[in-house]
Amino acid sequence: MLVNKMKICLICNGLGELQEECPNCRKALADGGKLYDYFDDYSPYMEIDLEKLEDGDPASTKKETCVHLYYCVHCGYEEKKEIAYRKV
Repeated sequence: MLVNKMKICLICNGLGELQEECPNCRKALADGGKLYDYFDDYSPYMEIDLEKLEDGDPASTKKETCVHLYYCVHCGYEEKKEIAYRKV
């Protein structure tokens, strides 16, 4: 039996988490979700491949990554992290 595995973002699907510390204050960074969800009111409901067309990076539609916004609740630091899709 042939099983076709699909690629997903483990963080978006609650199957993983990224533990990073803030470079400024060394506290844990919080996951703010997909960067694309911040584009407009309907972004969380759009297909990710359509969202990638609007991010200003012409190569992003070819990348198998999900960009998350991480932020520090203590000092306000923010950064984008590319999370690689994994086969499940």
